[in-house]
Amino acid sequence: MEAPFPMSRSEKKEFEFEMIEKLIEQNKGIVRTKQITDLGIDYRRIISYVEEGRLIRVKSGYYAINLEAQDEEELIAGMFPDGILTMESALYYYGYLEVRPFVWKIAVSKNTSKSRFKMDYPALEPYYSEKEVLSLGVTTTKLGNSTMKIYTKDRLICDVLKYEEKMKREDFKKAALSYIQDDDKDVSSLMDCAAKRKVLRKVQNMIGVWL
Repeated sequence: MEAPFPMSRSEKKEFEFEMIEKLIEQNKGIVRTKQITDLGIDYRRIISYVEEGRLIRVKSGYYAINLEAQDEEELIAGMFPDGILTMESALYYYGYLEVRPFVWKIAVSKNTSKSRFKMDYPALEPYYSEKEVLSLGVTTTKLGNSTMKIYTKDRLICDVLKYEEKMKREDFKKAALSYIQDDDKDVSSLMDCAAKRKVLRKVQNMIGVWL
């Protein structure tokens, strides 16, 4: 976008920064490099804003202005639209855990670049999956003012059983008990997911007796 009238170099720099500010606001606090350059702003200008501390490089290709005021949920939803909330993160949004975990657990394709998760904030732990496994039992949930994919309760509890050793014992117990007491569970779906996630016997032994 061209300036509406002739400007000095410093005026143009401020005008372009205001454009970026507006773009970030429209995109719920975070934007990609391409979104900025699509405005006609040179990449070298972006770097200058970062060096001056006016623009924050959240991670490669993503920028924000004030991370302290930025909701983690908006950051996660904006940076990982292909990700699926899983394990403790998903358990929290279903109300199975009372406190949101510090580390976000997100399932992604095994072909996803690991560099996407090299960031100091927010803390992330990816679960890399095959396409068929990744797409099993997916729905959506409200995440701040956005939405994000999340595993269904039936799929989720199968993963909890599969990765039991990676969880805190107390969280595991809360998750299993909450699912058992949840009137919204679908036993047929649970058994189907359990067979596909290869935890059918574990589901039958640990949860089946209570269903």
